[in-house]
Amino acid sequence: MKRMKTALVVGANGGVGGETCMALLRHGWHVRALARRPGHGAEGVEWVQGNAMLAADVVRAADGVDVIVHAVNPPGYRGWETLVLPMLENTIAAAKAAGARIVLPGTIYNYGLDAFPVLTEAAPQHPVSRKGELRVAMEQRLAQAANEGTPVLILRCGDFISPRNTGNSWFTQGLVKAGARVRAVNYPGPPELGHAWAYLPDVAETLARLLDRADELEPFASFHFGGYWLDGHQLLDAVRAATGDASVRAARFPWWMVALAQPFVETLRELWKMRYLWKSEARLEEAKLRGFLGEVPRTPVVEAVRSALVGAGCL
Repeated sequence: MKRMKTALVVGANGGVGGETCMALLRHGWHVRALARRPGHGAEGVEWVQGNAMLAADVVRAADGVDVIVHAVNPPGYRGWETLVLPMLENTIAAAKAAGARIVLPGTIYNYGLDAFPVLTEAAPQHPVSRKGELRVAMEQRLAQAANEGTPVLILRCGDFISPRNTGNSWFTQGLVKAGARVRAVNYPGPPELGHAWAYLPDVAETLARLLDRADELEPFASFHFGGYWLDGHQLLDAVRAATGDASVRAARFPWWMVALAQPFVETLRELWKMRYLWKSEARLEEAKLRGFLGEVPRTPVVEAVRSALVGAGCL
């Protein structure tokens, strides 16, 4: 009888972590979730109370697992400097102890303008923000762990469209207002500028499919998930179709308010540093992913947008 594989998801209460739990369950995994406040997500998840900042908690939760999904992030962009790398070190220590693979949902913050407009897995990583520098440091540390015998899988995505309002989404925290009827889409860049979006259930399903073929992966495997490539006009059309309301108007994101408040609010200060991603195009090339999987999950964009608006309390 084939042994059921076990995955530990660190950050299971977040958008990526929660969707990954459900995708892995569908694929026949036993799923364990580490959280300070155990959640009530997908039926069948084994919740373990613990703190990702405490190495002993992560090692204990990872006992006997085959994979650790490192999907934990400080909320609201706060505390990255002091939290991000220590949490990753705890995951690496736990993975080494368990003989497990580490999975990291990656971001495009690693890249600077020299890598734009099309990002391949081989693109140079010269970030222009401290947050980007930390993401590069995370991946460099994971590459070192892979060289030491701990396999790593990175799936890099654009900004998230999530069916759950987790509070860390450009879509429901910037473009529309969670909990309110959609009257406008506040696009942060020129409307003709394209932007990379990723629907989290599709991302999670892709991760599960990659892990189904883990034996074929490189020790340090990295893939780009293309998702949706939408400019401001296309995104507005998708929101109008999802709401059934043709009166939803285009509006400009109030960067001037962020500029005024960012010296006093850490979340807005970090948001301000990400403005460059709305001034230039950065498209994720997923040819490598398609070559490996054959077919990449892609929910119709209007369906994804409608799901996000329902989850955010806008519909």
